[in-house]
Amino acid sequence: MQALSIYNTLSRKKEEFKALNPPFVGLYVCGPTVYSDVHLGNCRTFISFDLIYRYLLHLGYKVRYVRNITDAGHLEGDRDEGDDKFAKKAKLEQVEPMEIVQKYTVGFHEVLGAFNTLPPSIEPTATGHICEQIEMIKQIMVNGLAYEVNGTVYFDVEKYSSEFNYGQLTNRKLEELLEGSRELNGQDEKKGKLDFALWIAAKPETLMRWPSPWGWGFPGWHIECSAMSRKYLGDTFDIHGGGMDLQATHHTNEIAQSQACYHKTPVNYWMHTNMLTVNGVRMSKSAGNGFLPSELFTGNHPLLDKGYAPMAVRFFMLQTHYRSTLDFSNEALQASEKGFERLMDSYTTLQNLKASNASSENITELQTKCYEAMNDDFNTSILIAHLFEAVRIINSANDLKTNLTQADIDLLKKIYNDFVFSILGLKTEESNQKTDAALAKVIGHMLDMRTRAKTEKNFKLSDEIRDKLIEAGIQIKDTREGSTWKI
Repeated sequence: MQALSIYNTLSRKKEEFKALNPPFVGLYVCGPTVYSDVHLGNCRTFISFDLIYRYLLHLGYKVRYVRNITDAGHLEGDRDEGDDKFAKKAKLEQVEPMEIVQKYTVGFHEVLGAFNTLPPSIEPTATGHICEQIEMIKQIMVNGLAYEVNGTVYFDVEKYSSEFNYGQLTNRKLEELLEGSRELNGQDEKKGKLDFALWIAAKPETLMRWPSPWGWGFPGWHIECSAMSRKYLGDTFDIHGGGMDLQATHHTNEIAQSQACYHKTPVNYWMHTNMLTVNGVRMSKSAGNGFLPSELFTGNHPLLDKGYAPMAVRFFMLQTHYRSTLDFSNEALQASEKGFERLMDSYTTLQNLKASNASSENITELQTKCYEAMNDDFNTSILIAHLFEAVRIINSANDLKTNLTQADIDLLKKIYNDFVFSILGLKTEESNQKTDAALAKVIGHMLDMRTRAKTEKNFKLSDEIRDKLIEAGIQIKDTREGSTWKI
């Protein structure tokens, strides 16, 4: 898959974009299946696309960001078999399926709220778009690329492949895919090994079911995204994303359904986030190394030394490029925690910098490098390296080792506001804001007392105040302009 360059990619329709004010970008991301708690792999994907959404908005694009909620009764696995996920959970908890949907949808939003993600423009649900899915299936059947058996409608992959390239997203040939698929047994209804269900006939015990031209049933997993993305973004739109685990099956089948229905390429650019590992081992429930966001925040997991604040975790995730593997370890999380604190401490220092008449730093060049990093496939790892160059400059100016003009200081504040807060979506932890403000006020009063003591030549009291602050972990620095402090 080719890397995405904002200027080179979204300018591909330059003349068309010029006619729009502002230019429009369609972004679709596969949302969660809400029958269980959201896992960290989901969180990484949604944080990555939150960053992309934020950056496109920052550049002045009008973005329609669509992220679906899968709340229909899909079966376990990709082979259209097994138990209905929602019915299974509902029976276990003795509730209605939509109670399961509501519970985990609320939980999903709470977790993403903790990570400071922006809500999408539209968040459609699969159950709210059954009609659109049925209409799309009907058209695929009219086009001769689907067939019905006993109330279930299957997509005919081999017939589709005679006209289109089924393996285009993964660069795999049909022969390879057929070799890697299991043989059909005598009881299988499907004509071909790769055929998948567009509509599934309901069993008597199925709880989530809808009427259709083929009888009572429910939609297959893949058709929902094709139907909803087309409704809100059109036949062809700009960016479609999700985790890399969706590429080979779900997204491959989305392309096939859309092309089979209206004979157009549905998406211009596909973007996939890479997998998570824990101490070098792929994160999974079966490996015993999977933990939920709530466990990460509280530290209530055997593999965690402590809990980590949501913003420190978001910063940790953004330090690695979205297409690279992200490895969780206590050492890496703690290093990111310290890095995040340095970034925020530097912003506090920036507010109190005194301007010089001349400059010894090129802040405009630093700003340009930040944009270049984001324009290179949203390379946050390089962006953050540039932001730590800003930290160095700020701390050096505070130590009077380098000079910054007022224009430099104002541009550094803009870099922080644009890239740290607006684009990366970082912020001071809300739970600490009031405490921090109160602490700053108390320390300010103590420093004022110390200054008065020194003015009155009461050096014993002045030294005692300094020593007590140091003992409490407060570093004091005396400058010509007065005393500064940091924790």
